[in-house]
Amino acid sequence: MRIKFYTLVMALMLLSIASNAQHEQKALDSVKLNQYGQKVESLDLEAEARNAIITFESKDGNYKFWMDNRVLFDGGYFFDDDTYNGIGNGLVIRRARLALKTIVHKNWYAEIDMDFAGSQLELKDAYIKYTNDARVFNVKAGHFRESFSMETTTTSRYVQFIERSLSSKFSPSRHLGFQANYMKEKFLLSGGVHFNTIGDTEETEFTQDANKDTSTDEGYSLTGRFVYRPIYDNDKVLHIGTAASYRTPKTHLEVPNSYRFSTRSISNVNRKKYLDTDDILNVDNNSLWNVELAGAYKNIMFQSEYFNNDINRLEDLSGVNLNGLYFQMGYLLGDGKYQYNKNEGEFTQPGLGKKGEMEVAFRFDYIDLNDENAGIYGGSANGYTLGLNYYVNTNIKLMLDYSYLNHDRYANGKGKLFVGTDINGDLTKDPTEVVEAEGKAGEDYGQLQFRIEIDF
Repeated sequence: MRIKFYTLVMALMLLSIASNAQHEQKALDSVKLNQYGQKVESLDLEAEARNAIITFESKDGNYKFWMDNRVLFDGGYFFDDDTYNGIGNGLVIRRARLALKTIVHKNWYAEIDMDFAGSQLELKDAYIKYTNDARVFNVKAGHFRESFSMETTTTSRYVQFIERSLSSKFSPSRHLGFQANYMKEKFLLSGGVHFNTIGDTEETEFTQDANKDTSTDEGYSLTGRFVYRPIYDNDKVLHIGTAASYRTPKTHLEVPNSYRFSTRSISNVNRKKYLDTDDILNVDNNSLWNVELAGAYKNIMFQSEYFNNDINRLEDLSGVNLNGLYFQMGYLLGDGKYQYNKNEGEFTQPGLGKKGEMEVAFRFDYIDLNDENAGIYGGSANGYTLGLNYYVNTNIKLMLDYSYLNHDRYANGKGKLFVGTDINGDLTKDPTEVVEAEGKAGEDYGQLQFRIEIDF
């Protein structure tokens, strides 16, 4: 009897040991290790196509990963029969963007955004951002757009015209730095300190050489923006904004302690830069400021900005003042309405019906890069653009723009382009030799451009 009892006890002990071993093995099997042999947290993810954007997200929403890509295919035809320099028609891949974005541990966001257009790799955005639980404050660090100008901070996927305005080139765009943003229903407040741009290979090389050869600090900028919305609801918005930036010369420029403003005339196909100040030397600092006025009511919108750029120079040299503005308006022909992103202070993609949406838009551009008192003649220009946009769906957009450009006699591309004829009837690049009357000199022409865009 005792032997049977001991046998039963031993059997139960063996079963207990086997059961514990099995539980331990299961626990061991559930442990996930990364490539460095560290224990990591494992989450089940749900995969969805959100407006055709493949998105992976955890059930608690604390982790999210998605790709944000786009291809912009552009073409341009130029009515250049009466031009002094002639313009070549052509096609380009304006943008070929690949972006990876993620949210980790609920409050942390990061992205890396690259452009492959022109068969060259260029880093656009690369930063990390922390947002508080109330979603009214965030701070970010890395390479991203400075908070300056409603038009410039608007992503290229949502711009109303094929190219941004002439005067938008005053805006500083992407630079390395730190920025804080405070967002409420009626207002937006942003401020940051910024340094060099990563830019292209040449700009990066200039920065590295300045550090290595002359131990030069790369310069800094202080930039802030304030937006107030006295009217804001589902159907209408009134946006009043201003921004300012104090900037010292950066080492990513080829010529130290200089400032140069040059831009193409709202086309990436036409590579001529009629507007070009050349290098403004002995720069101590420059101060930018702008004012923004925009609004929308259902299917009607307008947007406008004025820019002022004061450049202060050393050695008792005269300061330089450059300025510009634009005004644009749009009208949706279908049932859609304009939508506004209060956290960024800008218009986003319009609300679309089942059959997409058609939009007509008009923009007036003006820029002046001449300062007679300072002896700077970079040229001035007016631009008039009529646009027709078809939002096929949330991912496909077709654009057609007709623009007329009117340049003055000083818009000679740093002395490289003809701007009129001299007393002998010969073409000349010297604005002082031009015999054409005021308003007749300089390159004037029309251009027709298209874009086929996909965002995925």
